[in-house]
Amino acid sequence: MADPQKQLLYLFERPFDPVNMPRGDSSVFYKLSGTDTVSTRAGTSPGNTVTVRSRPEINKNSLGLATSVPRGVVFCYFLKSHRQAARCLCDIFMRARTSTDLMELALNVRDQVNESLFIYALSFTILRKQELRSVRLPPIVEVFPQKFIPTEDLTKMQVEMNRTPASQTTPMVIEYGADFANTTLKPEHRVSYWREDYGINSHHWHWHLVYPIDMNVNRDRKGELFYYMHQQMIARYDMERLSVNLKRVEKLENWREPIPDGYFSKLTVNNSGRPWGTRQDNTLLKDLRRNEFGLDVTDISDMELWRSRLMDAIHQGYMLNRNGERIPLSDNVTTGKRGIDILADAFEADGQLSPNFLFYGDLHNIGHLMLAFCHDSDNAHREEMGVVGDNTTAMRDPVFYRWHKFVDDVFQEYKLTQPPYTMEDLTLPGVVLDKVGVVRDNQLNTLTTGWNVREFEASRGLDFNSTNPVAAHHPSRPCSLRLSSPDNKQHRKSKSVTVRIFMAPKHNERGLEMGFMEQRLLWAEMDKFTEILKPGKNQIVRPSSESSITTSSEFTFRSLEAVNPAMPGAPQNTEANFCGCGWPDHLLLPRSKPEGMTYQLFFMLTDLDKDKVDQPAVRRCADAVSFCGILDAKFPDKRPMGFPFDRRPPPSLQDAEVTSAADYARLGNITIQDITITFLNNNLQKSNN
Repeated sequence: MADPQKQLLYLFERPFDPVNMPRGDSSVFYKLSGTDTVSTRAGTSPGNTVTVRSRPEINKNSLGLATSVPRGVVFCYFLKSHRQAARCLCDIFMRARTSTDLMELALNVRDQVNESLFIYALSFTILRKQELRSVRLPPIVEVFPQKFIPTEDLTKMQVEMNRTPASQTTPMVIEYGADFANTTLKPEHRVSYWREDYGINSHHWHWHLVYPIDMNVNRDRKGELFYYMHQQMIARYDMERLSVNLKRVEKLENWREPIPDGYFSKLTVNNSGRPWGTRQDNTLLKDLRRNEFGLDVTDISDMELWRSRLMDAIHQGYMLNRNGERIPLSDNVTTGKRGIDILADAFEADGQLSPNFLFYGDLHNIGHLMLAFCHDSDNAHREEMGVVGDNTTAMRDPVFYRWHKFVDDVFQEYKLTQPPYTMEDLTLPGVVLDKVGVVRDNQLNTLTTGWNVREFEASRGLDFNSTNPVAAHHPSRPCSLRLSSPDNKQHRKSKSVTVRIFMAPKHNERGLEMGFMEQRLLWAEMDKFTEILKPGKNQIVRPSSESSITTSSEFTFRSLEAVNPAMPGAPQNTEANFCGCGWPDHLLLPRSKPEGMTYQLFFMLTDLDKDKVDQPAVRRCADAVSFCGILDAKFPDKRPMGFPFDRRPPPSLQDAEVTSAADYARLGNITIQDITITFLNNNLQKSNN
């Protein structure tokens, strides 16, 4: 097994089974030298047995903190002690010189450390080691299906497999919907289909893998991306809520009042059979006393103090570093970090990047933990944490969005201290956007959404005691966009531009057209790309499949097994692990309503000479640049993320007051187009994604 992809792929399969259990439909067996023979299922014999040398230097003493997280429990990224364990294991894996070396290290470690921690550290290492760029990660939904599929349906799968004759080769398919965790009696459940979509939860896990904290990773504009990606996530959630006649999400600001909405995930923790912690309606947050995780005692008053210090820094215009020196906060910088980047490093609480971790605290992570343990804050009942404590499951819980609405509100407090953009910032002389629109099925500015079915294989993550595949079907939605016709009429030479496209609902909950400041935080970025305009009329056609925020279809275990190492495919495939952190393409558009809703598309052209970042030529990752940047390179846009909606508008443009986003369209390089999106509730098709 010389192919690095094959060497490492099966390390992700059935992470709760011992090393010597069969993998790859019982076609691959790992055997550590000096150990007993491999374990086979009844009626099967060892096929491709991979004998791996034992590494005596890998023992409990050498693993250090990597063994501090018990097997079978939740690996929690928000816990500093768990991040320290991950850092320790990642350091061990990063010492591997080749894929064979990494396989040996991983197999010697696998049964000694927490299962989820193992997958995290292996993924982290493959993503970052230059020599492993051609190795692609399998989707997290196939590695840990129990984090996405309800317990009841997993039990049905096992029962059905026990009834299935061993001779049957047809894959078994179980369908589950978005209503398994609740009923429609509570209004919040109207958007459970979105919160519990495995695409957005996979994205959240992968994004934090690419941009971790306390892992000695200091990627370009890391803090700003934390702010922007989550802000965009909330904007899209609010659009989804408006589609089902719900108000925009309210921030979780008062931590001494009950949380109205409970959450019951119906999922089990790993393979332990224990359910995730649940939260009843009207649960109070409590001081955190879960010292079994090495947590310091943290009171709500500590959280309030950290919030106060962050807000003081915002309005004073500076933060204090560990030496008491002032660090100015401003986004109008030509060198060094923007203020939003510095503030976000402190808020997300990377202990290495925060200007003063002890002073500004650990607000974001402890907030997640207080919410995850509010049902058992002192471990009196020995209950598991709630799903909001795991990056893979956090977005399922309505309180995640209330918490991150608060997080974003702090960032917006800072953004509103920044001066409005000037005419020079907003204009592009000589270029006029003449006509724009979206086209689908020969319909102009009229789009539809509906349901389709996405499939993934659950039997790669859980053992159903069968060589036959077990798949799950889950509903989702497809979409597409198109634009055309900028006019470079005043330039005699070609002009390179950045095309920026945003979308927002036109009306609020009361059906009233929104002004600039009300609509400002609802603008969701749809695409951003560069074009060369020749003199005169130009036409640009841009399919939504190339959006700068979305990721293409994930590789599956089966598709990765089929990859020929001699023919890996397009060059960008070697960057697939990095690109995989993008927003799911089937949720690019909001659902909308059966009677249709009016949205506005905002198109803006800016000067690429002012936008571009000076850096060596790099191979660009085709997916999700706006959310995830470029592999091993600087973020490719000098403008602040969210430009031009990240600040309040100038008081006037062209001697007229600015009251709505449409007033920006007075400028020739900006235009706004109304479109209609209609939800077709009965359009259910199988997706190939």
